[in-house]
Amino acid sequence: MFKRLLTHSLLGASVIGTALSLRTNDYDLNSVGVIRLMRSAVAVVDVALLYKQKLYYKDWDKNDPAYKAQKSKVHTLAAERLLELICTNKGVYIKVGQHIGALDYLLPKEFVQTMKVLHSNAPQNPVEDLFKVIKQDLNVNSEDMFEHFEKEPLGTASLAQVHKATLKTGEIVAVKVQHPYVKGNSRVDMKTMEVAVKVLALIFPDFKVQWLVDESKKNLPIELDFLNEGRNAEKVAAQFDKYQWLRVPKIYWELSSPRVLVMEYLEGGQVNDLKYIQNNNIDPLTISNRLGQLYSEMIFNTGFVHSDPHPGNILVRKDPKHAVEIILLDHGLYANLTDKFRFNYSKLWLSILNVDRDSMQKYSENLGIKGNLYGLFACMVTGRPWETVVRGVNKVKYTKEEKDTLQNNTSLVLPHISDVLEQVDRQMLLILKTNDLIRGIESTLRTQNRMTAFWVMSKCCLHSSYSEEKSKRTTRTARLAIILREKWEIFKLNIYYLYLSLINFGLVAAFRELL
Repeated sequence: MFKRLLTHSLLGASVIGTALSLRTNDYDLNSVGVIRLMRSAVAVVDVALLYKQKLYYKDWDKNDPAYKAQKSKVHTLAAERLLELICTNKGVYIKVGQHIGALDYLLPKEFVQTMKVLHSNAPQNPVEDLFKVIKQDLNVNSEDMFEHFEKEPLGTASLAQVHKATLKTGEIVAVKVQHPYVKGNSRVDMKTMEVAVKVLALIFPDFKVQWLVDESKKNLPIELDFLNEGRNAEKVAAQFDKYQWLRVPKIYWELSSPRVLVMEYLEGGQVNDLKYIQNNNIDPLTISNRLGQLYSEMIFNTGFVHSDPHPGNILVRKDPKHAVEIILLDHGLYANLTDKFRFNYSKLWLSILNVDRDSMQKYSENLGIKGNLYGLFACMVTGRPWETVVRGVNKVKYTKEEKDTLQNNTSLVLPHISDVLEQVDRQMLLILKTNDLIRGIESTLRTQNRMTAFWVMSKCCLHSSYSEEKSKRTTRTARLAIILREKWEIFKLNIYYLYLSLINFGLVAAFRELL
């Protein structure tokens, strides 16, 4: 009798919960957690069967070209099946898919390339759904708030989409509205993704990305609060108000809520839009130099790091005086780095630039990396092969051969890469992602070999490490001695990079690079 009562109670609760979920989400079947879970389970089983039937049905010679071709084909089919699931379930699934699209060094290229489409072409919702969110959160009808609201979004992301609009006051704004189904489904979706990752780990023994689920679970509630995003925007604008070329949208607080963010509309071209850059006579070197300066300051000095710098979140343009401006958008996700982390990461970079292997190992260990994995960690941090690291990443130009070496050897070191990501200080995960996205932008702009990248970074690293030393000194004389040492080191650094630029680029280009 008790078992029967319990069974009926659970069934009744499930039916009532499903009914309430449907009512809350305007009877959209896609919003029901059970349906989303079943859809995910079917997709994972489908992918597992795909590998079993088309790849693992016999023992292959791993060096056989036929095996490599078949494996690539199956990877592509599996990735397309997962992309279909992601685009159907939307929300958190798109967020995880975007992460996969940034893991060039960890996953098969077929998965990475398939998921990259999510960075710029995420599924969108009709504006009527967004107006309902605005009404629920702000208790105002859209027609009373806006004079005009463009139906075609400026951009669509995993958690929200942004539209251009005109307020009743005549001000032109960008309106970011959270997808209606995201918040209610986020918890169930993350649990589902956790199970899916474990199943995929059985298919790919080297696929150890529990860290990705853990980080997503930690970051998602923060990203879902748009008021927090507004506070981040104001904080970074205040921190970098010394840079006249940096623009961060102003927030309209009286028109914003946890799911709605109304911002100043700033127009520009995406940082990877080469046609826009060429048509507007914008120097790619200036763009890369300013991005490098901004992110070096964030990572090594302020510790408050914008952690989603994909091309859709960075715009470029010329101001009325024809100076190049960088527009930084989407401030939902920031890394807050501790002083200890910044000190160790600065020292790691300085040891890499000085090709000091003992210090590389020491500061890698301080960041959680055990034993000889420090060499692989240095490669992941720099995005360069070990042969280049030991010759000096600031002395060897990046080439296509290097890129091919990295891609060809990824599968050989995949288990060790997973080990690094499992061990490393959690603060490092967002930094690795940020580094990869910035490198991708530089690759598109063809500015990977600029000397200023290491010059600016080195100065920031020195400032960070000497700041840590100054904080430990109690006397004014001791602090003054450290300040003088820092200035001397920076002077020597300036002379050294001027020398490197003269060798690599000639006199005119050297001064253009460094001034």
